[in-house]
Amino acid sequence: MKLTGAQIIWETLLQQGVEIVFGYPGGAILPTYDALVDYQDRIRHILVRHEENAALAADAYFRATGKVGVCMATSGPGALNLVTGLANAMMDSSAVVAITGQVASHLVGTDAFQETDVTGVTLPITKHNYLVTNVEELPQALAEAFYIARTGRPGPVLVDVCKDAQQKMTDYTPITSVQMRGYRAIKPMGKQNLPLLLQRAKELIDQARRPIILAGQGIKHGQAHEEFREFVEKSGIPVATTLLGIGVLSEDHPLNLRMMGMHGEAYVNMAIANADLLIALGMRFDDRVTGNLKTYAKNARVIHVDIDAAEINKNVPADVGIVGSVKDVLRELTPMIEKRTYPAWLEQINEWRKDTQAHNIINMPFPEDMLLAPHVMRMIWEETRGECTVCTDVGQHQMWETQYFQHTRKNQLITSGGLGTMGFAVPAAIGAKLGRPQDEVWAIAGDGGFQMSIPELATIVQEGIDIKIAIINNNFLGMVRQWQELMHDRRYSAVEMWTPDFVKLAEAYGICGLRANSMPSAREAIRTAREHKGPVLIEFQVEKETNVFPMIQPGKSIHEMTRRPMPLPAAMGGGLDFMQGK
Repeated sequence: MKLTGAQIIWETLLQQGVEIVFGYPGGAILPTYDALVDYQDRIRHILVRHEENAALAADAYFRATGKVGVCMATSGPGALNLVTGLANAMMDSSAVVAITGQVASHLVGTDAFQETDVTGVTLPITKHNYLVTNVEELPQALAEAFYIARTGRPGPVLVDVCKDAQQKMTDYTPITSVQMRGYRAIKPMGKQNLPLLLQRAKELIDQARRPIILAGQGIKHGQAHEEFREFVEKSGIPVATTLLGIGVLSEDHPLNLRMMGMHGEAYVNMAIANADLLIALGMRFDDRVTGNLKTYAKNARVIHVDIDAAEINKNVPADVGIVGSVKDVLRELTPMIEKRTYPAWLEQINEWRKDTQAHNIINMPFPEDMLLAPHVMRMIWEETRGECTVCTDVGQHQMWETQYFQHTRKNQLITSGGLGTMGFAVPAAIGAKLGRPQDEVWAIAGDGGFQMSIPELATIVQEGIDIKIAIINNNFLGMVRQWQELMHDRRYSAVEMWTPDFVKLAEAYGICGLRANSMPSAREAIRTAREHKGPVLIEFQVEKETNVFPMIQPGKSIHEMTRRPMPLPAAMGGGLDFMQGK
C-alpha cells in the first residue's frame, strides 16, 4: 500500500507495539503530527512543555515497563533540547527511540531556518543515529532503530527525518525482521571459551572466604531477577548494589547489604574493601562506586559479567571476564557451584553494620518541630508501606532516598545515575505513571531540580496524571553546598536558592498544594496526599545544612569515608553542628 513518510512513522510505531509517545511539535515535524490525527485512537501522544522532558519521560517509561520509550521533536532547537535526555538514556542504558524532523533534503547543509546537524551533535550520546533524506529509506531506518535500541546493552537511537521524506509517498511493506551487517548485539571479547571461563569462576568462588556480589542494572535489563536470586541463595554470598542496581533483590533479603559507593552504606564499603572476591554482575565499576582505583579492593580477585565487552577490564582488571547476558551466564554458573554459607564473614559485616547504625542520623534524637530530609524519606516509605514507584531527582535527597526507603519491589526506584540529570524526577514520574498506571508514583525532587521541570505541572494536569510530588526544600543546591562545606571551607558560592511559594504555584496549575515543616505535619501531609484523588505537590521545608553521610571524597579510597560525627551528649542543646560535619 502507498503511504506518506509521516504515515509510515505511525504505522511502524504501531507495529513495534508503541502505545505512548512523548513529544512537542514544530515546523519540520509537522507532517508527522498532521498524520497523528488519524492514529490518536491507537497511540497516545503526551504533549510535554519542554523537549528534554519528553526524552526523560521516555527513558523512565522504558525503565518502568521494559518497552522502548519514544520521544519526538522538531528540527533545530527542538531536537537539540532532546540532547540531555538522550545522554541520560545513553549513560543509564535505556532503550529510547527519538524521532526528529529535519529541514527538506535539498536544504540540508544550507543553514536553513531551524537547521542543525542533529545526527552530528548526538553521535557521541546515542547508540546509533540516522538521517533519512528519502522516504524509501524510512521503514528500514525505523525498524533498525528499535532493534538496536532494545538489543544487547540497551540505549537511545535517533532518527532524523527530512520534511520532504515525511511528505512523499512510497509503497510500504512492514518490516518484520531485521538483519544488520556489522551489528552484533553481544560482541564477545576475543575468542571467548565460555565453559572454561565458567569453570575458572567456579574455582574462584570455591576458594573465596570473603566474597561480595556487586549487582548492577544489567540484571534488570536482562530480566534476570529470578536467576540472580537463585544464585545468591545457593552461593550464600552477600550482595552490594549500585545505585541503578537497587531493586534487583529485595532489600529485606538477609543477604542484601544495600547500596555501595560514594554515599553507600559504610559497612558495605568496608566489606568491599576487605573482600577476597568480587563478583560483578551487570555493572561497570563507575568512579562513584570504586573511589580511588589504585587502592580499590586490592586483595580481591574479580569475576566480571557484562553484556558489553567494552566494560570488561575498562576500569578494574578482571581475573575472569565473561561477555554475555547475566541471565544466561547465571543459568550456567548456578548449577556448577555448591550451596554455602559464610558465618564468620557475615558476622564481621554485621559488626561494621552496628558501627554504621551508631552514626545513623535517623537514630538520633530530634524535637518534633524540626524536620530533616531523611525523616521525610522514611515517612514516605512507612506511609506507603513501600508499595509505590519512586522517581528521584539528583542530589542529597536522591541519596537519602536510597538510604531511608527500603526497596522491596522489582525496579522500584527510577533515578538518573550516570549523567546525574537535575530536573529528572517530574518527567520521569510522568513516564513511570503512564507505564505503570496501577502504581502509586512519587516524584521526589530538591528545590533546585524541581525548578527545572515546573512547566510539566501543566502536562500533569492536561493529561490527568495522578502523581505525588515531594519537594525537599532546604533553600540550597544541597549537594553542591555540602561539597563547598566539606572541601572548600564553607566558602558558599552560588548555592543559596530563593524559591517561590510552591503551594501557591501548585494551586495556580490546579494541583492540590500542601506544606510541612515539622515531623507531625509531614506525616499528615503524606497521608492527605495519598488520600487525594489526583496530583498533589508537598513542599517539605527541611533543615538547611544537613549533610549526606557517609561520603567518599574525590581521590579517596572506598574505605576512607567521611562519617557523620556522633552527637554530643546534649546534642540538641549544642545546636546542629554534629549534623553538619563540623
